[in-house]
Amino acid sequence: MEMELKSRRHTVSDLGGAMELCYTNGWTDGLPVVPPTAERIHAMLEAAGIEPQRQLAFIENRQVSVTAEKVAINAVMAGCKAEYMPVIVAAVEALADPLYGYHGPATSTGGSAVFMVVNGPIARELGINCGDNLFGPGWRANATIGRAVRLVMRNVIGTLPGELDRSSLGHAGKYTFCIAENEAESPWPAFHTTRGFRPDQNAVTIFAALAPNQISNGLSSTPEGVLTTLCAHMRISAGSGRQPQYALVFAGEHMAIMKKAGWSREDVQRYCFEHSKSTVAELKRVNMMAGDVKPEDEHTMRALVEAPQDFLVIAAGGRAGVQSAFIPGWGSKRGSQSVTREIRRP
Repeated sequence: MEMELKSRRHTVSDLGGAMELCYTNGWTDGLPVVPPTAERIHAMLEAAGIEPQRQLAFIENRQVSVTAEKVAINAVMAGCKAEYMPVIVAAVEALADPLYGYHGPATSTGGSAVFMVVNGPIARELGINCGDNLFGPGWRANATIGRAVRLVMRNVIGTLPGELDRSSLGHAGKYTFCIAENEAESPWPAFHTTRGFRPDQNAVTIFAALAPNQISNGLSSTPEGVLTTLCAHMRISAGSGRQPQYALVFAGEHMAIMKKAGWSREDVQRYCFEHSKSTVAELKRVNMMAGDVKPEDEHTMRALVEAPQDFLVIAAGGRAGVQSAFIPGWGSKRGSQSVTREIRRP
């Protein structure tokens, strides 16, 4: 395989000088990076079985071609192991999908991040965390795979804070936002099977996502009880009808409650669709909709999403505890959709 690298090379005296060069040139996310030597870049490309100049994505609004070489460089900088590269390749390919609509979530003041869910045997092989401290630190695979995608966005596509990235607040997921699903203990078939993949296939789903909203319910022993709490939080914390999709992440005891009751993923989706609706009157009172409150507004309901399947139901998180989370998507109506891609290995 042809492995000639075309990126500009820089000569530095030592490791400290290499990291400072990256800071000086604005190539970091604020944290130190691993110097991308030719040897490390080659290892990344070989692990994915791809040539350096292969185009992995073309970002239409930016007219930017994202090549395998550039992705490998940023994967090294993020601290990835070479075997993580196929996951990153699939995620970058998904970024260019018109359904995801890169330009909107990447440039909006709304401040979304790329939330990634990895499914299939590769998640377990690479040690991608699906349990305790799910969205927190402690796992190299989670931290560096998500970070690599963000560095590609920054260094290759030009999504720089205050320039192309106009996020008003942002959130910590913009450093890294990558998890695996807990397929072994899930009450439901693996999430990627809802996208047409077999359980034994490897896939990554990307989702333009706002920050996780944690909910707690230690009082209920039924799915209805847990989901009533979840829906109440979503009605209060979100703009009804604003986001195109929501990820619902069930952990610990809540996951066990669903499993014991025999509730399917579709049962959860239908319940949440019906019980997360708000009246137009309430939305107007809290300034989520414009206009004066009319008598008919008290009885006119507005759904949180367009259809039950717009709730992406995922099993992940620690075994202990009575916490789950919802993650609003970015945009309105069909502004950005989650996209799933197969992870291919040579």
